Amino acid sequence: MAEEAKAKGNAAFSAGRFDEAIGFFSEAIDLAPSNHVLYSNRSAAYASLHKYNEALVDAKKTVELRPDWSKGYSRLGAAHVGLSSFDEAIAAYKKGLEVDPNNEALKSGLADSQSAASRSRAPPSSSAAPPFGNIFQGPELWAKLTADPTTRGYLQQPDFVRMVQDLQRNPNNMSMYLADQRMMQALGVLLNIKMRAPTSEEMEVPEPEAEADAEKQPEPEPTKQPEPEPEPEPMELSEEKEARERKAQAQKEKEAGTAEYKKKNFETAIQHYTKAAELDDEDISFLTNRAAVYLEMGKYEECIKDCDNAVERGRELRSDYKMIARALTRKGTAMLKTAKCSKDYEPAIETFQKALTEHRNPDTLKKLNDAQRAKKELEQQEYFDPQLADEEREKGNEFFKQQKYPEAVKHYTEALKRNPKDPKVYSNRAACYTKLGAMPEGLKDAEKCIELDPTFSKGYTRKGAIQFFMKEYDKALETYQEGLKHDKNNQELRDGVRRCVEQINKANRGDISPEDLKERQAKAMQDPEIQNILSDPIMRQVLIDFQENPREAQEHTKNPLVMQKIQKLVSAGIVQLK
Repeated sequence: MAEEAKAKGNAAFSAGRFDEAIGFFSEAIDLAPSNHVLYSNRSAAYASLHKYNEALVDAKKTVELRPDWSKGYSRLGAAHVGLSSFDEAIAAYKKGLEVDPNNEALKSGLADSQSAASRSRAPPSSSAAPPFGNIFQGPELWAKLTADPTTRGYLQQPDFVRMVQDLQRNPNNMSMYLADQRMMQALGVLLNIKMRAPTSEEMEVPEPEAEADAEKQPEPEPTKQPEPEPEPEPMELSEEKEARERKAQAQKEKEAGTAEYKKKNFETAIQHYTKAAELDDEDISFLTNRAAVYLEMGKYEECIKDCDNAVERGRELRSDYKMIARALTRKGTAMLKTAKCSKDYEPAIETFQKALTEHRNPDTLKKLNDAQRAKKELEQQEYFDPQLADEEREKGNEFFKQQKYPEAVKHYTEALKRNPKDPKVYSNRAACYTKLGAMPEGLKDAEKCIELDPTFSKGYTRKGAIQFFMKEYDKALETYQEGLKHDKNNQELRDGVRRCVEQINKANRGDISPEDLKERQAKAMQDPEIQNILSDPIMRQVLIDFQENPREAQEHTKNPLVMQKIQKLVSAGIVQLK
């Protein structure tokens, strides 16, 4: 349950729903309060909402639970940065680097914290504050840009990443990049402002570093000769146009492949999906679709290979987690098709579980449950061996004779694993449990014995004996009488009936101690049948008439159904007839 809540929290965090993510992580923490990863994830979600005090509490708990985990110090440093506690942040990052000296995130965090600490100690400048303040200094900057579907794609563009990194180092350079529509879109995401997405034409901007360099250079001295115009870059524009055309062509190939798949023209569909993947290697749906065709064709190895490639490429591209989950689910399905024994189900089950951590799809969950159930059934079939079951039963019998009841139970249990349909073994184990005083377990085995073979008298004698020992004489009497229907001359069942009748009559005569009577009545009151009789308004009136109105009571004795219920109360010790 904790893993399920964690997976939901991760999905909400990836989608930018940080409040929802906090709720899921809190639910997971309630279920697994010692899991350091859950506190780390919730700390990141709090920091994304600028709730740095809460983020700091969770980060400290993370480090407390797992002091040798470097990411905990990264969370701790980020929370301190958010609170402008730069010295504490520097200490946290340094401590993390002691644990993991090569951790790039900690190195970057330390450098940023030291830079921020230097700026905070510098004397105030007379110049105006950088536009939008220090919005690019937040510790969860990259998480927000990744979570938004628009800016997520920009992170694959090196020039955009360099712009952001430059603003992290020097926010005063903001004016250099405001003409870039991608930067305006990023500002909208970081400020939680809905902005119009830039068109493809607007996205075709010059390299930002070239613009920055031009702006930083001093103006040239005026001369008589005009300054030469910068050379155009037709090659770059041509490449971008060609890339768009290839993507469009890839989509057409995909549509053609889907159409052929629906017509069951699998080979042709494969050709179209393959062509689409060659034209555009940034869309993993071409691979997952081709994997579906291979699955339909029974080419399970090819299907699994395509799914693995889709997952690997999808993680590189930071593709939608639903696409990753789809590839994993398809892989698990193909693996099930090749399973020959119960152990072959294990990697498929693990793959379905991984898919659910990416996206909790009901279809994937059903496949997982079905696979787990099939694995269990197959394990039972593989373990089934009546001959070995008989050998284990005989070993149990020997220990029973030696009054070594725990050892006998062990062998009877193994016999039932080898042959779960043998009523004799349930009967024998019930006898062991009775000797050990484990009455509920013995009663359960006796009932299972009767269920498997209603004509097996031993099942009734075992069950009746346990009920008798539990002082449920009325129930024991019913069990013995039911057994006699199948074996009229069974002396053990007859003796059981006699003993029960003696105990019931003794109670009616008042020959038992008040403590025993009270205990017997308390057990009877837990019986749902007794509860129903006593809650019946008609039966309550009947009982009152038996006490106060002899004439009416005489009429009640003529009703077989009423007398049957009265007898039930008498047998249970609830009512005494004098």
